[in-house]
Amino acid sequence: MNFVIDPAFFASSHRIGVLDLCEMRLQDDARWPWIILVPRAPGLVEIEDLKPRDRAQLTEEIICGGAAVRAIGQALGMEVEKLNVGALGNITPQLHVHVIGRCRGDPAWPGPAWGYGTGEAYDDKARATAILAVKDALRI
Repeated sequence: MNFVIDPAFFASSHRIGVLDLCEMRLQDDARWPWIILVPRAPGLVEIEDLKPRDRAQLTEEIICGGAAVRAIGQALGMEVEKLNVGALGNITPQLHVHVIGRCRGDPAWPGPAWGYGTGEAYDDKARATAILAVKDALRI
């Protein structure tokens, strides 16, 4: 069985690059600096489905995700005071982790960003700026 990314990710996010374990994607919601990490192994639904060494790698890549989110925030003039990290999977069951940059006064503060209001897609320039900021910050 080969790794195949759920098609739902193509509709809601843009590929940034590949880390050791995960594909990193930019969530197409310009209200927040927001990335998604999708471990590149078939059949994963829960973190417990990962091998122990891959769980450790996922933790390291979540930390990289935080750096990516901060780079997006800096590039687009969006303050990041707090990182929200979650592996929900209620809508798209394939294992993935969201890393979202938050700050006081953002549209959903202090509540969760997930499911809040209607997403605002990036325009082409902002999307390119965000992706380039991550690639420069992480050297991917």
